[in-house]
Amino acid sequence: MAAVDPITMQVVRYGLEQIADEMGYTMMRTARSTVIKEVLDFSCALADRQGRTIAQAHHVPMLVGSLDITMKRVLEHYGGGVERLEEGDVVISNDPYLGGQHVMDMQVFAPVFEEGTLIGLVGNIAHQVDMGGMAPGGVAGGMTEIFQEGIRFPMIKFHQRGVENPEVIRMIASNVRIPEVTLGDMRSQVSAASVGVRRFKEIYRKHGPATFRSAVDTLLNYSEERIRQGLRQIPDGTYAGEDFVDDDGIGDEPFRVAVTIEKAGGGIAVDFEGTSPQARGNINCPIASTYAAVYYVVIALSDPHVPPNAGAFRPVEFRIPEGTVVNPRPPAGVTARTNTTAKIVEAMIRALAQAVPDRVVSGSHAQSTTCGFVGYHPRTGKRFSFTDIEVGGAPARPYRDGRDGQDSHLARFMNTPIEAAEMEFPILVERFQFRPDSGGAGLYRGGLAVQRDIRLLADASFARYADRHKFAPWGVAGGKDGAVGEFVLNPGREGEQRVRSKGLSELRAGDVVSLRLPGAGGFGDPLKRDPEAAARDVREGKVSREAARRDYGVVLKADMTVDEIETARLRGTGQT
Repeated sequence: MAAVDPITMQVVRYGLEQIADEMGYTMMRTARSTVIKEVLDFSCALADRQGRTIAQAHHVPMLVGSLDITMKRVLEHYGGGVERLEEGDVVISNDPYLGGQHVMDMQVFAPVFEEGTLIGLVGNIAHQVDMGGMAPGGVAGGMTEIFQEGIRFPMIKFHQRGVENPEVIRMIASNVRIPEVTLGDMRSQVSAASVGVRRFKEIYRKHGPATFRSAVDTLLNYSEERIRQGLRQIPDGTYAGEDFVDDDGIGDEPFRVAVTIEKAGGGIAVDFEGTSPQARGNINCPIASTYAAVYYVVIALSDPHVPPNAGAFRPVEFRIPEGTVVNPRPPAGVTARTNTTAKIVEAMIRALAQAVPDRVVSGSHAQSTTCGFVGYHPRTGKRFSFTDIEVGGAPARPYRDGRDGQDSHLARFMNTPIEAAEMEFPILVERFQFRPDSGGAGLYRGGLAVQRDIRLLADASFARYADRHKFAPWGVAGGKDGAVGEFVLNPGREGEQRVRSKGLSELRAGDVVSLRLPGAGGFGDPLKRDPEAAARDVREGKVSREAARRDYGVVLKADMTVDEIETARLRGTGQT
């Protein structure tokens, strides 16, 4: 088959990426839950007839690792025997041990046929507000096996020849707490897949079978070569890094994530030897999440603008010991795996900082504060499930401050708007702000974390998992560490107490939960920061006057302008 010209390849590439994005927009506009329509906890991808990822949406990088693995397994499962894929079929799966992420992330796949021949697959993955299990909302840390986390679907036909399977519907409705929301969100995923199937056929017909297949092969080879070229710019060598998960929600011991990276020419191998054994609690990271974290760092540091498809993954080799927190054996729990995948990213960045210090960033908040508030709405008497995901500080860069209150790296979730949350759930958000002094000091400051104080207007369970409450986000090149996070129940009131970052609690109406997220580390020597930049941070309430003096050597006058004489004296002595 003759290769297509580069222009045709790029036309096909952007057409496919637009299809994946349109699938995501469809889901966002038709979903029932705020975690999909507001937080945007979903992603979409397209595969060719071999199950190779050929395009993915510009959504959540971590979720695409699942789709790449599971789309191949869909083809393997239905490739022979009695069960086969047919026009109009929709397959669902949420099993972390079959390429999924965690039970709450439902994957939906639909085959694409043209004149009876399979030409590709479309797929999406989205976070559900409930999939049954012992914890209302499903996001509690500290569960000890996957059976506690919710109902698992291996490979099940949700639709057969275009018709919804009523037996599957009844099974789901009987095992989740709010079936109208869970099924509504799953049907929105089916709608997104239907859009993908239609658009896939259109682009296939427009270019014709030969040109389309040639363009896909050329595209995958193009991505592979771009990654290899980027890797060749990184010095060859062996580099090691590590980071730690605070605990597993059961004990207090930390869990180590260790990576050794061997970079040679246009290839890279990542070895997780030395990583802690799998945990009793559910911080374990299924293999798809581990792959996604590694792919993310390799692409980000070699060629961040490459089309992220199966070709871009080819230069990467893995050694992931089985029975560790990054490759657990079943039935280990995995719900809180984002707190481990984030540490994979941090450990790899720390390792590669030895090779390309001008490309890396400081330590980020490196966790996912995911909370589920479930109870009965006092106005309607119906059960509600509010899944909220909060973010911390984004890392400082070699040329700019970290982004305040924005997610980074693998998830990139949006904050749930206060109005949307209060309109739908019996809560009152009493405070939503940046945490002053949470960003590590540096030539470029680490991003500030957020604080959200939520008052419950009804009795509710409080399921949660988070991290970075013990190990601070690290500074780099002389930058200082960022602040750790904490959860405080009823702050400033009688009975105020800190609660664990992972667990399940029962709260009463009137209780206030203060979610205080970790910040990010700084980049470079704080004493080299522009004094006016430090003063502006003080005026905007991002840095306290005391921290400006202590960390940056910047003294302010009563009118909040820089006292140049005192600042020069303080910086000159180095005694801040």
